[in-house]
Amino acid sequence: MVKSDPRQLPSSAELPCSDDTPVDNEDQNFIPNLLLFLLQYIWANRNDWFFSVDMGVYHTTGVSPLVPIVPDGFLSLGVERRKADKSLKSYVVWEENNIVPILALEIVSLTPGGEYDKKLDTYAKLGVLYYIIYNPEYWQRDRH
Repeated sequence: MVKSDPRQLPSSAELPCSDDTPVDNEDQNFIPNLLLFLLQYIWANRNDWFFSVDMGVYHTTGVSPLVPIVPDGFLSLGVERRKADKSLKSYVVWEENNIVPILALEIVSLTPGGEYDKKLDTYAKLGVLYYIIYNPEYWQRDRH
């Protein structure tokens, strides 16, 4: 775990918004965006939640605060949806009062991406309470 002085951490303006890795199946865009649209409908009058799709989450519990984890979707509660009427470029935990996402969603890629081990460990260290892995190839419980 890397502990960093918040005064020396980069700002969101200095960090890239994602890892620029293209998705390799339609579910990786469809499912998180469907959840986003549902939340926007259900919580239209609330401004204390943030859900994003394919956005870098910068944190200080990994190898470096410059290396984000990029879930297919994530939800944070107690965070403003927009800052000064602008969308966020990336989610920087130290700029959000150290509020980590409560939920992270990963859609298993055609190319394995460490969803069952590496990312699971990273989300656990970060303090994400709910981690959902959806594998479109294994939709039957007894085959998963």
